[in-house]
Amino acid sequence: MYLPDHAVTLEPMRADHEDAVLAFERANRQYFAQWIWDRGDEYFADFGTRHAALLAEQEAGICRFHVLVDDTGAVIGRVNLIDLENGAAELGYRIAEHWAGKGLATAAVRAVIQLAPTYGLTALRAGASDHNPASQAVLTRVGFRAVGPSSTDLGPGKKYEMSLV
Repeated sequence: MYLPDHAVTLEPMRADHEDAVLAFERANRQYFAQWIWDRGDEYFADFGTRHAALLAEQEAGICRFHVLVDDTGAVIGRVNLIDLENGAAELGYRIAEHWAGKGLATAAVRAVIQLAPTYGLTALRAGASDHNPASQAVLTRVGFRAVGPSSTDLGPGKKYEMSLV
């Protein structure tokens, strides 16, 4: 799916995205650690096996992983739907530091919301730390509603929900 305001495409994650996803995660590791837990060195140590396992989960219909790809083929973001069960899933996303503040997260989340019913989903959940007001703003902007507090590795946060019906 092409996101014209950003000249990027949202694509289902595939095996051939492995190197670009790894480069994206490495390049943005410190930036992401400001907002969410650090994945640790082990995440990167055997990335190929991890990537294959994610694709197997996707093939089994447990999760739906998406990447944002720029015109050079670089991955600049990820938007994932995890734990698909009973018509609901958890939304998560990461956008490269150099794309932050440009509306890409909002556009990408909106695009995945449009795709969600094709995966049999009728509801989405999400969470964001109070330490990350930009992520909370994205969720509110696209139509999620805050439904209560949560606790994250970075402290208190909010739980969000969205009905797709």
